[in-house]
Amino acid sequence: MAGAVLRAAHPGFDVVRDPAWIAVDAPDQQRHSGLEAVVRDNPFRGDERACCVAGLVAERPDLPHGRSALAALVHGLAARSGATVNAVAQEWFARYLETVVVPVLWLYATHGLGLEAHQQNTLVLLDDDGWPSGGRYRDNQGYYFSETRSGGLSRWLPGAGQELGTLCPDEVIDERLGYYIGINNVLGMVGAMGSEWLADERALLCKARTVLARVAGEHGCALAGMLVESPSLRCKANLLTRVDGLDELVGPLDAQSVYVDIPNPLPELAHAGGGTLRSVDQ
Repeated sequence: MAGAVLRAAHPGFDVVRDPAWIAVDAPDQQRHSGLEAVVRDNPFRGDERACCVAGLVAERPDLPHGRSALAALVHGLAARSGATVNAVAQEWFARYLETVVVPVLWLYATHGLGLEAHQQNTLVLLDDDGWPSGGRYRDNQGYYFSETRSGGLSRWLPGAGQELGTLCPDEVIDERLGYYIGINNVLGMVGAMGSEWLADERALLCKARTVLARVAGEHGCALAGMLVESPSLRCKANLLTRVDGLDELVGPLDAQSVYVDIPNPLPELAHAGGGTLRSVDQ
């Protein structure tokens, strides 16, 4: 039933299931032996193009000039269509936001279920031409259940989140998802495309701001509103987390990682009108 509701609202988006696991018992009865494995479903047919976003934006030594697979994809689309690289990159990013990012925000705003959808846990489905046509979230370790808005999930799965220790206040979820979907995913994609001169970062940020503001208004998504308006964002500090000796798999959710404040580029666009865009057409 839950899957049907998600597909009805966002037909191109789904969650990759982890239906089972297997492990070797440690002789001293420790909780983890280090020999655990998750059995993950593979819902993709042989003709589907599903790409991990982290891999899609990474440099590829086997491609000309060390380009990423995304850069090669955008350049190929531009060459076949006759459009500029800049125009194709902006359209590609706009479709990515709609098919991958919006469903994650909708799921949290509507059902109180937060997904740790950073680039490594995010898959984008591409159509035959290479345009984003859908998205998948993988790695079912990373779920957050809102204390105030996830109660309806119990109709489909009684006690959802309660025994896992992932039921927490919205303030904690907003901080975590603000980083995972906002900084790591959306701003990370903007940075990746800008670093390869596919499009001006300010133009991409304007598109992100427009989509996030719409989600905030249409779905009452406070997280999307925060990403648009907050002058600073909470960013996960991986090095400080390690220095402090924290284990992200142990302890309460609000004390597993170190977070720091960084400036948010999106509010400035409302006052600067996005700025004067330099040409990146190639």
